[in-house]
Amino acid sequence: MTSTRTPVALVLALWGAGLGAAAQYGKISVIFDQLPQIYPDAGAAVGWAVSLVGLLGIIFGVVAGIVVARIRYRRALLLSLWLGAVVSVVQATMPSFHWFLALRAIEGLSHLGLVVAIPTLIAQITAPKDRGWALTLWGTFFGVAFAVLTWGGLPLVAAWGVPALFVAHSLYLAGFALVLMVWLRKLPGQGPDTPLSLGQVLRDHVTIYRSARISAPGLGWLFYTFCFVSILTVLPPYIPAEMRALVMGAMPLMSIVVSMTLGVWLLAHRSAVWVVCLGFGTSVLAIGWLWLQPGLPVACLALAAAMGLIQGATFAAVPQLNDTAETQAQSNGAMAQMGNLGNTLGTPVMAAALAGMGYTALPVLAGAAFLAGLLLHLTLAAQRNTATA
Repeated sequence: MTSTRTPVALVLALWGAGLGAAAQYGKISVIFDQLPQIYPDAGAAVGWAVSLVGLLGIIFGVVAGIVVARIRYRRALLLSLWLGAVVSVVQATMPSFHWFLALRAIEGLSHLGLVVAIPTLIAQITAPKDRGWALTLWGTFFGVAFAVLTWGGLPLVAAWGVPALFVAHSLYLAGFALVLMVWLRKLPGQGPDTPLSLGQVLRDHVTIYRSARISAPGLGWLFYTFCFVSILTVLPPYIPAEMRALVMGAMPLMSIVVSMTLGVWLLAHRSAVWVVCLGFGTSVLAIGWLWLQPGLPVACLALAAAMGLIQGATFAAVPQLNDTAETQAQSNGAMAQMGNLGNTLGTPVMAAALAGMGYTALPVLAGAAFLAGLLLHLTLAAQRNTATA
């Protein structure tokens, strides 16, 4: 499927479908404060409406990579889009809370299929010289989707209610399913009939995490995701009130801008792992700045800029380190698994540490995570170099 010319419009369409995958998280996050009114008897369990999708990602991330590689990427993508569209329109009926959680669990399977299939497809259809910017663009899908949902989704909810947001999401996914069904019809729809059993799944986990190539992007991604959401969640009270909203809105945008400009330029001259290591190293410096000057707006933006280098280059590292579509899908599955683990653990651990240690916990924990990500990548790179020597 690899071409010497990149179908830019198709890459943009796949990225657009990815925004629908990010919205499977974002649509609940932006209306989270309204869920207690919709489900008054849910109590503290309302938090599962968000985290249940992440929990499934921890358990089934690698399984998704295996399944997607088995049934092939076009078929996995289309099935995931249609499944997501159906789930979202059923959610619009606002069923009982237990049924709503069941639908969120099913939606988690759709989400996993999309976040494994789409970057694998993008890597396969782009020319090698264009993979850096194409996968960096893919890496922006969460930030862009959350911005769109905030700017467009909340006014929609204010005018028509929460069900309208779910209906709009369903129509969005169905629209991309119809477009990509035609656009991707020349791609193979069926993969090899490899065995799929519990034993095979466990063996594939061992294969993935023993490989310094397949596992590297996902293991580094664990430390990035542990920090990104947790920092955005716990940092605001330490930023001056008059600058707080501006800084918190600018930080995700700063990550995206740096990723798509400096990050893309660096990827044209250096390996993706080199750029990721630069991102982790500069993140350590930026979080040290925030330790010395808590909540300083320019230090917050410097941290976001440094993290932007990690964001895009990690996705670009997958095809650089893995030559085949199958190992790329496995690597993307590991990223889904580790990313969900980082997102799930980051905020609770950071909040608990802040409660016990105060502000110092933020730079200490985040700095340790960034340093661990840097050292891990350097160690795995040394292993790869030893293996090829």
